[in-house]
Amino acid sequence: MRKRWKAGLVASLVAAGFALSACAPLLVGAGATLGTLSALDRRTVGAQTEDELIELKGRNRLTESMRNAGGIGVTSYNRKVLLTGQVLSAEDKSNATKVIASMSNVRSVDNELQVSGRVSMGVSASDALITTRVKTALLDSNRVQANTIKVVTEASVVYLMGIVTAAEGAAAADIASRASGVARVVTVFETISNDDLQRIKSEAEAKR
Repeated sequence: MRKRWKAGLVASLVAAGFALSACAPLLVGAGATLGTLSALDRRTVGAQTEDELIELKGRNRLTESMRNAGGIGVTSYNRKVLLTGQVLSAEDKSNATKVIASMSNVRSVDNELQVSGRVSMGVSASDALITTRVKTALLDSNRVQANTIKVVTEASVVYLMGIVTAAEGAAAADIASRASGVARVVTVFETISNDDLQRIKSEAEAKR
């Protein structure tokens, strides 16, 4: 049963990678798989919803507040926001932080924007495939719970977000660094203790 579930998820990740490389919306047909992932997420359901809203509103506010904001990626995990991509100046980079930090519910902002020109479509396609490889490697490992980790790739640099213990974070970084095409791994984790992890698991079990 687990093998079938894993195979379905891997197929979904591959499909997602190609969809992203084609600049298409993320479409994953395995609805049951997505439901399972949501249930196993270490964030509360409310936090998951807030993260989606932060990403949507964040992109809109950047577009409204800045010129050439199209190269900025906004990723939120447990209300911690990661900014990736390219901007034209150091002033733009600073302004992007101010715009996102001013939003309600945002806890912190990690600004990894690069002052450079926009990357090519070829680089974007390569990044999507690297993300798929890293997600698949995490899924195949018994050292981490893969669905607790969000993977973002920008110009072959892999960013890892999630709620993990120190051991899980170190393992995830090691696994990601071994994936083909990865130039560097940057961790933006929220680190919790083993006791906190057991509490989160117990609360999740109680809700099932």
